[in-house]
Amino acid sequence: MKSLRNWDNKTWLSSNKYILSFYKFLKSKVKFNKKIKVLDIGCGRANIISFLQRKHKFQNKPIGIDIIKSKNTKKNIIFKKIDAIKYLKKTDQKFDLIIIKQTIHFFSKNKLNILIDLVKKRLNKKGQILIFSLKTKNNKIPSFKRMKIKLILSLKKDEDLIKKIKKKLIKYKISHFNFKVSISKSKYIKMIKNKYISCLLNFSRKEIKKGVEEVKSDFKNQINFTDTLICINYKK
Repeated sequence: MKSLRNWDNKTWLSSNKYILSFYKFLKSKVKFNKKIKVLDIGCGRANIISFLQRKHKFQNKPIGIDIIKSKNTKKNIIFKKIDAIKYLKKTDQKFDLIIIKQTIHFFSKNKLNILIDLVKKRLNKKGQILIFSLKTKNNKIPSFKRMKIKLILSLKKDEDLIKKIKKKLIKYKISHFNFKVSISKSKYIKMIKNKYISCLLNFSRKEIKKGVEEVKSDFKNQINFTDTLICINYKK
C-alpha cells in the first residue's frame, strides 16, 4: 500500500484552530493530569500529542508511532518509526490514553483484531482508548466525481471495520467530533495534488489533473463544510 504523507501537512488538520478544537473535545472525554501516559498510533507529524505535551507537561513524554517519519515531526514528544502491531508486541509499557486517529482503514480485518487486542492489553487500569474515523454516512468531504466513488468505497470498508471494533470492545461510547472547515479553493486544490486523503493515493497524475479541473468549475472560491469524525471511547 502506498504511504499517506500529507494528511496533516498544511491542511485544516494541522491548523492551530483544528488542534485546539480537537483538544477541547479530548478534554471533554479524558481527565488529564501530569502523570498520564499517552500513546498515539498513526500520529503523523504528532501535532495532537505535541499540543497535549505543551499544555500539560506530562512527566512522561507522549509516544507517537507511525510507519513514516516526516521532516517536521514535532520534537517535544517521543517518536518511533515502527508498525503499530510490532511496537505493541515489543513494548512492555502501559498507557492511560491510547489514541488511534484516522488510521483503522490501513489495517486488514485480521490485523485490526490483533491491534485491538494488543491496545487493550497495553492499557493501565481505568485507561482509555479513543478511536477516531471519518463519518461513514453522508460524509461532507469535498470531492470530484471519481474521488467521491473511491471515498464511498473506502467509507464502506471503514463501516465494516468499525463494526469489528465495537464487537471487540463490547463496552464503549460513541460520540462525534465536528469541525467547520472554511478553505480557499486554491488551497484545497493543492491538497488534492498532494493526495492528502487515502482515497487519492492510487490516482494517476492524469486523474488528479482531471479532478482538479472539476473542482475549479464545480466549487466556489471559498469551500465550506463540516469535517465529522466518529469517536469510539473505550474505558478499561
